[in-house]
Amino acid sequence: QGGNNAGHTVVVDGKEYDFHLFPSGIINQKAISFIGKMVLELITKTIFCNPTFLHLLTGLKDWEKRLIISDRAHIVFDFHQAVDGLQEVQRQAQEGKNIGTTKKGIGPTYSSKAARTGLRICDLLSDFDEFSSRFKNLAQQYKSMFPTLEIDIEGQLKKLKGYAEKIRPMVRDGVYFMYEALHGSPKKILVEGANAALLDIDFGTYPFVTSSNCTVGGVCTGLGVPPQHVGDVYGVVKAYTTRVGIGAFPTEQINEIGDLLQSRGHEWGVTTGRKRRCGWLDLVILKYAHMINGFTALALTKLDILDVLDEIKIGVAYKLGGKRIPYFP
Repeated sequence: QGGNNAGHTVVVDGKEYDFHLFPSGIINQKAISFIGKMVLELITKTIFCNPTFLHLLTGLKDWEKRLIISDRAHIVFDFHQAVDGLQEVQRQAQEGKNIGTTKKGIGPTYSSKAARTGLRICDLLSDFDEFSSRFKNLAQQYKSMFPTLEIDIEGQLKKLKGYAEKIRPMVRDGVYFMYEALHGSPKKILVEGANAALLDIDFGTYPFVTSSNCTVGGVCTGLGVPPQHVGDVYGVVKAYTTRVGIGAFPTEQINEIGDLLQSRGHEWGVTTGRKRRCGWLDLVILKYAHMINGFTALALTKLDILDVLDEIKIGVAYKLGGKRIPYFP
């Protein structure tokens, strides 16, 4: 689920990798990495033309042979990203606040998907004339909604045709690939999600959320894995709470404590470079995430960031109208 709005910093053998689209397992030369039914950006910072990214992959032997892309992944176009920015400007002007998106085009791409006008990898790799026609229609729809939007339609199509041939060897029928992985010779399958549970489009702090299901249900909807095959579910939580962008944050510390957590924890958004807001661990949020995901175990990280504090506080309950409530409102 999701797209390249989520950033993952992975450090292996002293080398730091910043991933946005790739599964972290691409570093492991024994692993096959599979990008499921997410939204995939091909042009602006594609794996084939981004010098920083190609430099990052130096030393990752044969990564192209270990990467598989689902044919059902929706494509993020440049105009989706431009519209993402325009919509944020509109929200700021009309409501005095925006959502704080990464402007990576994720929301508009999911909007196209829901409106059934989106284009998928399978469309790009089949009849290019048909793809071009649908691409032009989609571009015109956005131009009619946003008159200031400029789209180089022919230039975009030329680039897309080139990328189609480069990714063709990597693309598979994603459902059949997962079926074989589950029912063929025994394999260890690890599913990595983007974004956190409270950014889930349905169960998160709406509207300050992402556009996909980042709860455990995303394993089924994003990969076509039947529920009975979902095994252990690991919840990853910091010893304190952080958030990028605006939205509800009851335990936030807008003071020297928050500054200390931010600086000691190196709390910067990998994708945006924005400072993360920091506060005490919120157990109400954690319990709520557990209600939805049913964690088998928790991986508690960054405990050492709290080492310098004499006293540590933890959010244990919410009150609504003066009364303690047992749920996340």
